[in-house]
Amino acid sequence: MAEMEDPSGRDWVHDPDGEKGSEGGRKYGLAVLSKMTTEGEDFPLDAAAFVEEYGDSPVRLNHQRVVSVSEIFEHVDADEFETKVDFHKKVGAALQAADFLDYHPQE
Repeated sequence: MAEMEDPSGRDWVHDPDGEKGSEGGRKYGLAVLSKMTTEGEDFPLDAAAFVEEYGDSPVRLNHQRVVSVSEIFEHVDADEFETKVDFHKKVGAALQAADFLDYHPQE
């Protein structure tokens, strides 16, 4: 498996923009994380088991920044996700709360 180094000097287990990271086209944030789960097979999903399996995997947040799954999950306030929708809501809230997203809708 080819390793990639990002501008911050981190070596990744695979290229976040390659076939394994984004299925041939750039995908960002929650879209990348969502592809690591399958509705009906993986849920309910244990957060610790998810991080154990995917923690070192890169997630591209924007055109410049890549972080690991484990870095994102440091901000997730859930031990388990009942459904894929639950996963999206809780992980999405963590991405916003941790200031990982460039877009912040006006409330």
